[in-house]
Amino acid sequence: MPHSPAQHLLSSVFGYDAFRGNQQDIVEHVAAGNDALVLMPTGGGKSLCYQIPALLRDGTGIVISPLIALMQDQVEALRQAGVRAEFLNSTLDAETAARVERGLLAGEIELLYVAPERLLTGRFLSLLDRSRIALFAIDEAHCVSQWGHDFRPEYRQLTVLHERWPGVPRIALTATADPPTQREIAERLDLAQARHFVSSFDRPNIRYTVVQKDNAKSQLLDFLRAHRDQAGIVYCLSRRKVEETAGFLCEKGFNALPYHAGLPAEVRAANQRRFLREDGIVMCATIAFGMGIDKPDVRFVAHTDLPKSMEGYYQETGRAGRDGELSEAWLCYGLGDVVLLKQMIEQGEATEERKQLERAKLDHLLGYCESMQCRRQVLLAGFGETYAQPCGNCDNCVTPPAAWDATIPAQKALSCVYRSGQRFGVGHLIDILRGSETDRIKQLGHDQLSTYGIGRDLDSRAWRGVFRQLVAASLLEVDAEGHGGLRLTDASRDVLKGRRQVMMRRETTSAATRDRSSAPRSGLPVQPQDLALFNALRGLRAELAREQNVPAFVIFHDSTLRNIAEQRPTSVDALARVGGIGGSKLARYGQRLVEIVREQG
Repeated sequence: MPHSPAQHLLSSVFGYDAFRGNQQDIVEHVAAGNDALVLMPTGGGKSLCYQIPALLRDGTGIVISPLIALMQDQVEALRQAGVRAEFLNSTLDAETAARVERGLLAGEIELLYVAPERLLTGRFLSLLDRSRIALFAIDEAHCVSQWGHDFRPEYRQLTVLHERWPGVPRIALTATADPPTQREIAERLDLAQARHFVSSFDRPNIRYTVVQKDNAKSQLLDFLRAHRDQAGIVYCLSRRKVEETAGFLCEKGFNALPYHAGLPAEVRAANQRRFLREDGIVMCATIAFGMGIDKPDVRFVAHTDLPKSMEGYYQETGRAGRDGELSEAWLCYGLGDVVLLKQMIEQGEATEERKQLERAKLDHLLGYCESMQCRRQVLLAGFGETYAQPCGNCDNCVTPPAAWDATIPAQKALSCVYRSGQRFGVGHLIDILRGSETDRIKQLGHDQLSTYGIGRDLDSRAWRGVFRQLVAASLLEVDAEGHGGLRLTDASRDVLKGRRQVMMRRETTSAATRDRSSAPRSGLPVQPQDLALFNALRGLRAELAREQNVPAFVIFHDSTLRNIAEQRPTSVDALARVGGIGGSKLARYGQRLVEIVREQG
C-alpha cells in the first residue's frame, strides 16, 4: 500500500514509521485547509500536527509560541531534520532579523516561529500581508484563558488572524485545558467552527505519588536517592525556598541549580541552558520555570509545596517523561501549604469572582491529594475524562491506603477549634488536645478548656493529618484574611452532633514513605549487554552537541540511541530502519554512528 504524502514526510524527514493516536487525522484535516483545536498531552506529538501540514502546503507555516527558549530548541530540531526553519524574537540582532524577514518574503522559509507580541505589531502584520502563508499554528493555546494559570493578554488579540486571513487554516494546540478552558479557547480564538481533536490526557509513563509533609528536606532527599545523575525539576513556592533547596541538594552531592524571577536574567538564562544541554541537572524552581521545557529526558518532577490548581499541577508534572519513558511525579504537602495559599488568594488584588474560582481550584487539588482513589482516575476526571480501571501506577494503587473511622477525633478537633475561639492555628490546637504545658497555653488559660488533654491518644503527626483532612473535606476552613487560624464551617455541625461519620486516610510513617520512594522506578531501561554501546553513542551525541552548540536531545533522543544499541546496525542502510532517524540526520551522522557500533562489536 503506497504511503500518503503525510506518511512519506513523517518517515523521510522525521524518521518515524507511523503516526500515533489521531495525529494523521489532524495532519490531513489541517493540510486540506481546515481549522482545528487540538488537545493532546505533553509528549503526545503535538508539534508534528502543524509541522507536517506546513510542509505539505504552499507557503510558510507561522507558529505563534510564547517562549523564546522553546522556539529556539524547536527550530534547531527542525534544522537537524533538514527543514528550513527560523524564528523571530528579541534575541536576534537587527541584521539577522532582517535576513529572516527577507527569507519569509522570498518564500525560502518553511516554518517561522514568532512570539505573539511581535506577530501583533503593525510591521509584522504588513510583512505577512506580502507573504504566502501555509497555516497559522497557535501553540500553548490555553494562554488565552483569563482564568488559567498562564494567561497572556496578547493571545486575546489573535482573532486578527481569522479576520485578516480568513482563507488560511488555523490550528490551536494545548496540553492543559479543562472543559471550561477548552470552551473558552474556542470562543476567544474564533474557533467555534473548528474540528476538535481531544486525545486522552493520560500520561501512562508517569507514576504519581503524594506524601504528607513531615520533614520536607529529608523526604525530598529520600525521594532523590533513586534519581542520582538524572535530570529533574524540584518546584518550590517561594524564591527563598528555591535558593535554600538548591543549596541543600548541592551539599548532598546533587548538581542542582536555582531558577526564579528574582535572579538576574543572565543567570536564569545560563541555568536554563545548562539544564537543557547537560545531563543530570536538578533544577530547583518556582513556576517561573514554566512552559516550553522541551527536554525529553526529565525523569522526575518533585513539588515540595502544594501547587495552586490541578491544571498547574498537571502541566508541571507533565514536564517529566516527554520521551515516554518511566518517570515520577512526587508531591509533598502539608496543612501549612493550604494556609499560605489561601492567604495569598485572599490578600491578592483579584476580583471576588476570580478569588472564588481560585479557591475552588485549590479545593479540587486538595481533594486529589487526600483521595484514597486511584490518582490517575481523580486527575483525569478534572479534565472531563473517565479512566475506567485503577491505573496500577500511582501510590494509591501500588500501596492502597488504609481508611479509619475518625469520627471521634474529628469531633474532638472541631470542639477544640470552637472552644478556643476559632482563631488559632493547628500547632496551638494540637498542644491543647495533647495537654501540652506551654507558656502560651497557660497565658491564655487554655489548660482550663474541656478539650485540654483529651487527645493524648494520638501523636502530633496523626493530629496534623486529622486537621489537614478536615480542611480538605471542608469541615474546617482557614481564616485566610486573619493569621491563618481555623474555624468551623456549616458542615461541622453534623459531625459535632453525631449525625455524620468521618472516614479518613490513615497517615503513613516516614519510614514507610521512604521504603516506597527509595526503589528506582524511572529511567531509560537499557539491557546490561547494551550499556557500553549506549554510553559510547551518548558520548558521540554529546560531542556533536558541543560542536554545534545545541542541546543533546536535538541531535538524538535517548530512546533512539537505545534502539541503535539494541539493534546494532553495521551499515547505514540498516541504521535507516531504526526509528527516529530521518534522511537529513542519516546523511549527517549515519557513518559515525555505524563506526561506533562496529568498534563496540
